[in-house]
Amino acid sequence: MRKLYGLFLLSALCSCAGKKQADLLVYNATVYTIDSSFSTAEAVAVKDGKIIATGTTADLLAQYDATTKNDAQGKFIYPGLIDAHAHFLQYGMSLQTANLVGTDSWEQILQQLQTFAAANPEGWIIGRGWDQNDWINKEFPSNDKLNELFPGRPVLLTRVDGHAAVANQTALDLAGVKPGFTLTGGTVEVKDGRLTGLLVDNAVDLVAAKIPTPTPDQVSKGLLAAQQNCFAMGLTTVDDCGLDHEAVTFIDSLQKTGQLKMRLYAMLSDARKNYEFAFAKGKIKTDRLNVRAFKVYADGALGSRGACLLEPYSDRKDWKGFLLSDPAHFDSVANLLYSKDYQMCTHAIGDSGNRTILNIYGKYLAGQNDRRWRIEHAQVVNENDFKLFGQYSVIPSVQPTHATSDMYWAGDRLGEHRVKGAYAFNDLLKQNGWIPLGTDFPVEDISPFKTFYAAVVRKDAKGWPAQGYQMENALSREEALRGMTIWAAKSNFEELEKGSLEAGKFADFIITDKDLLKAAPAELLQIKVLATYLQGEKVFGK
Repeated sequence: MRKLYGLFLLSALCSCAGKKQADLLVYNATVYTIDSSFSTAEAVAVKDGKIIATGTTADLLAQYDATTKNDAQGKFIYPGLIDAHAHFLQYGMSLQTANLVGTDSWEQILQQLQTFAAANPEGWIIGRGWDQNDWINKEFPSNDKLNELFPGRPVLLTRVDGHAAVANQTALDLAGVKPGFTLTGGTVEVKDGRLTGLLVDNAVDLVAAKIPTPTPDQVSKGLLAAQQNCFAMGLTTVDDCGLDHEAVTFIDSLQKTGQLKMRLYAMLSDARKNYEFAFAKGKIKTDRLNVRAFKVYADGALGSRGACLLEPYSDRKDWKGFLLSDPAHFDSVANLLYSKDYQMCTHAIGDSGNRTILNIYGKYLAGQNDRRWRIEHAQVVNENDFKLFGQYSVIPSVQPTHATSDMYWAGDRLGEHRVKGAYAFNDLLKQNGWIPLGTDFPVEDISPFKTFYAAVVRKDAKGWPAQGYQMENALSREEALRGMTIWAAKSNFEELEKGSLEAGKFADFIITDKDLLKAAPAELLQIKVLATYLQGEKVFGK
């Protein structure tokens, strides 16, 4: 018996010694690897923060001895989701201001502001998220009631897209804005010789520049709150589109201390100080931070009629919108970034804005290339200009929920023919064979599942319209999932380290309760993230 026991023990020890060591093994799941063949597996093994294997549950349990084992009990695993266009810092700071998203009237906003002001009795009253297109009275508001309710406190309320705002007289006085004030790329509205408080595009900055700079504690609080909400939604990388170098340096410091774990692809804003910083320091690349791109603005937003169109707005025959800078500025930026090998990412909404940027890009890119210059939004494209994306390898970075938010009124702005070239995700996908997807939060909701739903189903959360909106430009479920993972990573030059669950890549993945690829359309918006892992560490979930 002693001999038999000894042989059994020796056999067991040899068996354990023959296994490879892993830190984490998650098994009994449906694992969407998002590799080139879109293959599935049942289990994932992780060591030192990276994927070391995917395969069947039986094979990986036989091959690996893991410090932590997690039975997924038939749930679904995807690569960590990547938001290819958002405003992470701005979102975090907005959590400390009045949230005006979803308001249905100017009167409701005034009521919310009085409650907010009572709870925050000092300093500026700042709010964001209103959209007059959601109101019964779709006219832009004036500041009469703001002046009456808050005579001694400056107020600035920014529209949901960030391209228009209403300021009270106190705020306008602090900024020195008077009737008749003019500027390039913006408007200050005047009626009957007096300021209404409405500011569009560059005019918003006149007042916003007077808001006191938040303290480091406030910024840190905002970033960590944004991170918590993103992890809960399954986001493990976010593209922050337009930051000053001081913000990037602060983010880097929080990441180095381990407080901020979120991976960020940070685009520097189009400003002299940021160019000087970038070219003196060079590109920044750590596991958590990637800085090699600049964010430029061609025009404004369609909802505030700031988007630059080739022909007048269908609902305002005397107006085409405007570019936010002279074309010579965009040309000089393209020349500089091309020579320094930085990525240029330009916000372009209207068909004129898109054409202007595409032609300037083409001047320097001069054919197909791997520079991966991006047009952010690519929202309204003339039928003759789609081919330029493929001709110059320009990447359209789109936000599907813009389509389902704007569809109620986009046709009024653009007309029946021109609107067919708007939110044309499938037509844009065809140009290069891939397309990154984002949310543009806080302009839209932070949920990537709403992105997926809007891309595939092309309806809003109410199920409207019944047949979907311009369904010829819907994406397939596989395309939408690639757009939120590997294609988003590729748009950031990061496809070799993230975006799919393959050996050697970061162990960034999520576990959900339902299958994105097979759930009924109505179930897609109810999908819950059960756990989020970043570099093999559980950062959300029980």
